[in-house]
Amino acid sequence: MSKRIVSLLPSSTEIICKLGFRNQLVGVSHECDYPNSVKGLPVLTKPRFAPQGSSHEIDDRVKDLLNRGLSVYDVDADLLKGLSPDLIVTQAQCEACAVSLDEVREVVSSWMGKEPDIVSLEPNRLNEVWLDLDRVAEAMNAPESSSNFKSEIRERLGILDDKNKELKSKPSVLCIEWIDPIMIAANWIPELVQIAGGTNLLSESGTHSHTVSWEDVIESNPDFLLLMPCGFNIERTLEEVSLLKKKNGWEDLKAVKASQVIVVDGNQYFNRPGPRLLDSAEILAEIFQPEVHERRYFGEAWIVANI
Repeated sequence: MSKRIVSLLPSSTEIICKLGFRNQLVGVSHECDYPNSVKGLPVLTKPRFAPQGSSHEIDDRVKDLLNRGLSVYDVDADLLKGLSPDLIVTQAQCEACAVSLDEVREVVSSWMGKEPDIVSLEPNRLNEVWLDLDRVAEAMNAPESSSNFKSEIRERLGILDDKNKELKSKPSVLCIEWIDPIMIAANWIPELVQIAGGTNLLSESGTHSHTVSWEDVIESNPDFLLLMPCGFNIERTLEEVSLLKKKNGWEDLKAVKASQVIVVDGNQYFNRPGPRLLDSAEILAEIFQPEVHERRYFGEAWIVANI
């Protein structure tokens, strides 16, 4: 019998669909928007904070909820129960990012009869993202379903590696995951930068994103400054660029002088630990090394900021 699946975060929805289980998906989170075929499925979550406003205002609202010991998101417990899932995929990585494992456990603990299986994803490195596909495949009793994507990973990363052998130098790169306060992207991002032929600054793979001072940014003085705020698309990120342009020393940064301040779609690519991190590596490669990589994502996944 086919398992009924609920996915409570965008990356797991993409994983489920990539593995071929879209037709068994019966419910998603409010942020699940890819692939297009998941739009229209019952939505089980909503934020407890207003997502509008500046990055500083959003940060304050989220911190206020967490400081009061409250959940950042609500789960529609009645709808979840009514969907009768056999498998729920959630996360235990970031309380501010999606519904947490503890919240899901609390909701299903009161159900009569057999509780659904729960798979909680918590990747911090790129290989852990790929292993999460295996975990979901195994939970679906179909471990072979991830084999095709594993082959795709090897092929596409192999192409990047081969082209990197032609590089004469590797630019320094600073990836900003939130603008006010300034947070530097970590987890799998440093690995993506390295795979794409860059040298990552101010963060290490496998660690969590962290705040830095503007003085730290000035001192790092990267060749490329990438803006990839979590949950923001390109248009939304452009609304925040003015906050950086007002800071002392902005015009002296190498990236600014060289017109190498890049806005990427963090929401669709870099912030989602799922299959499209492969795309993310290719996006970075064509940004850093245009002489050896064809521009395939420009305009849709990244642009040069007008500074």
